[in-house]
Amino acid sequence: MRKILPLLLIAAACGKPSPEETPSPKPNILILVADDLGFSDIGPFGGNIHTPVLQQLSQEGMLFSNFYVLPTCSPSRSALLTGNDNHVTGIGVMSEVRYAALEGLPGYTGHLNNQVVTLPEILKESGYHTYMAGKWHLGDEDDQLPSARGFEESFTLLQGGGSHYADQNPLSPPQVMDYRVNGVKIEMLPADFYSTRNYTDSLIHYIDKHKGDGKPFFMYASYTAPHDPLHAPQEYIEKYRGKFDSGWDSLRIDRLNNLKELGIIPQEVNSFAPSGIPAWSSLKPEQQAELAKDMEVYAAMVEYLDMSIGRILDYLKKEGMYDNTLIVFLSDNGANGVIATTYPGNGDGVYLGGFDNSLENRGLPNSFIEMGPGWAQASSSPFRLFKSFASEGGIRAPLIVKMPNTESGKGLWNKSFYHVTDLMPTFLELAEASYPSEFKGKAVRQPIGKSMLPVLSGKAQEIHSSEEGMGWELFERKAFIQGKWKVLRLPPPFGPGEWQLFDLESDPGETTDLSSQFPEIKEKLIQSWQDYARKNDVFDHKGHYDSLFSRSLESH
Repeated sequence: MRKILPLLLIAAACGKPSPEETPSPKPNILILVADDLGFSDIGPFGGNIHTPVLQQLSQEGMLFSNFYVLPTCSPSRSALLTGNDNHVTGIGVMSEVRYAALEGLPGYTGHLNNQVVTLPEILKESGYHTYMAGKWHLGDEDDQLPSARGFEESFTLLQGGGSHYADQNPLSPPQVMDYRVNGVKIEMLPADFYSTRNYTDSLIHYIDKHKGDGKPFFMYASYTAPHDPLHAPQEYIEKYRGKFDSGWDSLRIDRLNNLKELGIIPQEVNSFAPSGIPAWSSLKPEQQAELAKDMEVYAAMVEYLDMSIGRILDYLKKEGMYDNTLIVFLSDNGANGVIATTYPGNGDGVYLGGFDNSLENRGLPNSFIEMGPGWAQASSSPFRLFKSFASEGGIRAPLIVKMPNTESGKGLWNKSFYHVTDLMPTFLELAEASYPSEFKGKAVRQPIGKSMLPVLSGKAQEIHSSEEGMGWELFERKAFIQGKWKVLRLPPPFGPGEWQLFDLESDPGETTDLSSQFPEIKEKLIQSWQDYARKNDVFDHKGHYDSLFSRSLESH
């Protein structure tokens, strides 16, 4: 194993369980979360990035083409770990973009609150080891850290992102990069640190450290790849030299055609040129060269992530743990089309001007590059927009689930509706654990999701009826989905600032507003969104985020 952080090396040597020991009947649970991965980036979902590990996992598990998350990372991760809406968890707003109008509102604290219980808190009491490595982004006070919310072992970045190398350069000057091992701050990283590699080292180390006691584990592999700034080892970047020279328009169409071949997208759906994104052919050669290199680095990050996931799975196989492990892979939101200058503090260019973004150094230490809206829209094809939006490109994500000790569902696609809040009830049912009515003497909110086990075991094709619906709100961008219908409200310049109605079955790209044709359906769904808002601590703060984000993102 490669060099790990010094604090992680302090562990007692443990041998393999003796033959007479009876292994725990409870399955291990492994959650693999990619950060800002587009819907069609990986091979099983029509991507042209080399991801053989996930390809193999998809052949052993079930694939879900209609799985929804939240528009950005911390809201999704809060819902994943609690089974509750992001407002109920306190992440109705991201901590780095809070503003005065939301101060004091329980749904908008910007950190995980105490009216919900986390998966590791419950599973730890149910006899599980609980491990985490990677991004936390759910609070940075002592009582908000992973070590305070149920994780027995953790190596985490508290913030939402930053450099993937040892230099700890943040996303913007007001932010920092705070790494912790079991709550203890790490001032300096190893010189050869690379986030995906070191997170993986840590996770394998945790399992190896405790493997002799026979207890099952819950492991949250909360990767920060491929979040910007885009960084990858040189040898992986070289693999993609010239692969994206044809540009994002070509890639967008290729991805759409691949999804059609998989049967995920109807044949009659056409590619569309997103508003505000220039045609690749209109760019100067030097612009094309830099932007193509950025996508090469992004692809390299994804392939390295796939290889690293393979390291974990290979370890589990070597130790005889693989078959008895539930494995879940997902992305926390759509691809990231936000450009670095829009992060608070980067607008004047001073901080970003200190990096070496020459063509030769892009993706290497002391560079700061991003995917940008052109590539993000291609990674989201044929869906509309990308991360931070409640449009399909922001909230539809890939999901692969391999069940433990069964052949059920191998390689099958499921096209029914699922939501990230469905994962926690699934894990708890499989672990024979239950969500408490109160925790540490305090009443807690109950999860809103449903267990997916009936589908995963082959006993059902869906868990949500066509009469059920789900709502979204983040940055004053709202949506509600019920069956094939969706209402969406996006502020200008991305939408009219009013509710629109779409038929997702025939129009997954949300290109045709059907409000005038079906006004009663539209009004019913708007009322359903309002009911959702009342039940889930959503404050209708219309106008504040509209102006904030229209200004900051209009540069797309």
